[in-house]
Amino acid sequence: MKNETGILWLVVGPSGAGKDSLLEGARQCLKDSPAHVFVQREIIRPAEAGGEDHIPVSVEDFEARRSAGAYALSWGAHGLFYGIPISIEENLARGAHVIVNVSRSVIEEARARYADVRVIDIKVPRNVLEARLRARGRESEQDILKRLERAEAFSLEGPGVVKFSNDRPLAESIEAFAALFTR
Repeated sequence: MKNETGILWLVVGPSGAGKDSLLEGARQCLKDSPAHVFVQREIIRPAEAGGEDHIPVSVEDFEARRSAGAYALSWGAHGLFYGIPISIEENLARGAHVIVNVSRSVIEEARARYADVRVIDIKVPRNVLEARLRARGRESEQDILKRLERAEAFSLEGPGVVKFSNDRPLAESIEAFAALFTR
């Protein structure tokens, strides 16, 4: 679909880097702008499970929707499946900035499919990431160590990559993050 005119902003980073907080803050900063669309992901996780605001779907519904072409991008991670609704293409066609939290595993697919893809790679220092992962209490010690190793080993390069360090007070980080979408 490489003929759209909008920008697809892919937000990536390790679990615990603060993606959800930054995205929600930027959404609030840009809520009056029709040129900025923050996409809700469909996830096979109950709505009350915590974490980001998402559209819960069953495994069966997810598979049926994926087979029917209802997702622009989809992936599995950590025992869950995630889908980005195909409706993003309508927003891109009208020239909008479409902003979505995705897995790093779909970056190349998005680059191949869409004309203007920017990737915001959110990083935090290891000690901050470790403290955040421990504070949320969702992972075992072994899982925390694996996540920390993956975060350190991963380096994202390529066209349209913006490195963003989320190590300031939250209000400052949100302001700087939201400003990326208005350049």
